[in-house]
Amino acid sequence: MSAQAIRNYEDAGILPPSERTAAGYRRYTPLHAQALRTFLALRVGHGHDQAAQIMRATNRGDTESAYRLIDSAHVALLAERETRLEVASGLGALSTTSLSVPGPPLTVGELAHRIDVHPATLRTWESEGILHPHRNSTTGYREYGPDSVRDAEIARQLRRGGYPLHKVAQFLDSVRDAGGPDALRAFLDAWQHRLDTRSRALLSGAAQLDGYLRLIDEIQSAPVVAEHNRTVSSGKTTSGVAKTRLAGAE
Repeated sequence: MSAQAIRNYEDAGILPPSERTAAGYRRYTPLHAQALRTFLALRVGHGHDQAAQIMRATNRGDTESAYRLIDSAHVALLAERETRLEVASGLGALSTTSLSVPGPPLTVGELAHRIDVHPATLRTWESEGILHPHRNSTTGYREYGPDSVRDAEIARQLRRGGYPLHKVAQFLDSVRDAGGPDALRAFLDAWQHRLDTRSRALLSGAAQLDGYLRLIDEIQSAPVVAEHNRTVSSGKTTSGVAKTRLAGAE
């Protein structure tokens, strides 16, 4: 990492302020080194902008805001995990579904008979975005091609499993976006790996931040302990002790 990058991080509030030497050079301490390690670790799981916000809040002593940012990342990740689990559960419900539907397009009645539902059910599914039949250019009637038949069979399985209509529609959107059930399985595996990787990154960032906060606590408590020892040895009391600023900590 370049020296200019370090200076930029300090100017952005990501690192605590440094002291200057008599010649005007910045003097960095172990505290700054830990701050840099913390930011780089946080950046992996939180992204650059949020990691920078966490460090700025920490450096100004606003740990409440820092903790809120961290908690929000975990909440968002949990929501994403639950979404993936819902899709994966829906995919698991298809184990008894035949996804091979060769042949000419089916009419409403033919498809309803095939999957054992009322024709009105298919129209309801269409209005909910579950099915997307084509219209015959001559008759104007609905026609259900292989993809629509597959979607109808998937919808039947999910509905029998207790899935509400909007969840069925969301699942089928995922299937279509992925390119089919097999492609969706591969997508879900990759999604799981990405979630696990990010969870581990959040843990690593939190561990570094904990180390940084502990170091700050040690530095800020050092003058209090020293003054207490002097007071005890001299038999005097003192009403207040100034804490060392981050900028001058070594």
